[in-house]
Amino acid sequence: MDRIQEQTTGRKDRFGFDWSRIKGTQFWRAPHLSRRAFFRHGASALGGYFLMPSRPMETVAKAAVTPINKAKKVIFIMMGGGPSHVDTFDLKEGAWLPSTYEPTTYGDIRWPRGLMPRLAEQMDSIALVRSIKSWNAAHELASEWLQIGRNPVGGLSGIAPHIGSVVSLEMAQRSPDKTLPPFFNLNIGGGRGNGYFPPSYAPFYFAPGGNPPSGSTHPDGQPAFERRFALLNDLDAEARAKGHLGTRGEELTSFNNSARQLMYRTDIDNLFRFSNDERLRFGNTGFGNALIVARNLLASNRGTHFVQVNVGGWDNHANIYTGPLNPANANSLGRQFDTALGALLADMKASGLLNETLVLAMGEFGRTIGPLNTTAGRDHHLQQSCLIAGAGVKGGRVIGATDSLGRDTTHPGWSRQRSIRAEDLAATIYSALGIDWSIIRHDDPFGRGFHYVPFSDIDLYGPIHELWRD
Repeated sequence: MDRIQEQTTGRKDRFGFDWSRIKGTQFWRAPHLSRRAFFRHGASALGGYFLMPSRPMETVAKAAVTPINKAKKVIFIMMGGGPSHVDTFDLKEGAWLPSTYEPTTYGDIRWPRGLMPRLAEQMDSIALVRSIKSWNAAHELASEWLQIGRNPVGGLSGIAPHIGSVVSLEMAQRSPDKTLPPFFNLNIGGGRGNGYFPPSYAPFYFAPGGNPPSGSTHPDGQPAFERRFALLNDLDAEARAKGHLGTRGEELTSFNNSARQLMYRTDIDNLFRFSNDERLRFGNTGFGNALIVARNLLASNRGTHFVQVNVGGWDNHANIYTGPLNPANANSLGRQFDTALGALLADMKASGLLNETLVLAMGEFGRTIGPLNTTAGRDHHLQQSCLIAGAGVKGGRVIGATDSLGRDTTHPGWSRQRSIRAEDLAATIYSALGIDWSIIRHDDPFGRGFHYVPFSDIDLYGPIHELWRD
């Protein structure tokens, strides 16, 4: 739990939570729930919104919502497995740290230059958020929590869309060109999709290798495809006229027409292609390839607003300094990550794309601190960090601080004076894009009201606007 010295008394408890925000609500009045139970239930600390009764909470308070509105697009880099925060974005130095890490100071940032030299060159564009804490230390649960911005096992979470799908829906009206899918998920074959949202906001899964997605041409040639597609449209039109198509049929027709826009288009195919020189500059890795395509998709302005890029291998329980985070090995995970992301930021800065694109890189949690474990690695730990750049974010600085070993938040570094959670990061992404993070939709199948960010009606979570402030 957070060990934060509060600046106020009587309003917040030692965990940094203001109980007055839910006083008078149905939750507060529930006789079978104590404050301790609220934190312990589901082994997920403050994520108690899944305890809500079937009827909506009463509205207690709602802060004025003013999105920062600095971004048009997002690249979210999911570092699957939980990267060691104390060896990367929240560097801690001790006898355990190899000299090859070359800790170097850049303004207020202490950085592992030996492990990540390319990112060191981009430090003026990078902000590091160090006061983040995961709700859970189980990979699948914590990873999904981060990507949907809520507890995956509570409330309406079973039908909740990925953050990227929310972004896609909200940004669709701002896209004059809708040729490309609004949401790409690269280097993964599945995961949370569009939830109860229409399928047009589902992620397009693709693993870039230098060629367009398969299926963009027909095995019998374009003339055969055009004849068959025309026949399909004729049949759909007849079914629609007779009222036989139905909602699902209409969605399928829309899907087919969207897919058709990607076929037999050289200009679209070229977004997925890259030269061997470019491949090498980004590190000649699957992660580097995905970042090249992410850049191309967003720069094309063809309707894509959210790209998630997945890079796994961060579950480093053993041999962390001789394997994945070995500065002396240019092919180690840490060095490959640095090469690709450093190249991306440099390219986007040079083209101006970084000015309108929010870039985030983080995993589902951090790793244990201090000396290594008995297998020369690090185990799961709730404290974590995030790298954020672009969209006007003020670089070369740190938001929040942890103790000397990186165990816990000592200074939150933002207005809410507590550790930052997945819900706050979701609110930050929405706000950056000009999206009202407090929206509560009333179109969910259960009629309970779907919050973009849980507990929006009582302002429990919110964006880290300090990223944009001096």
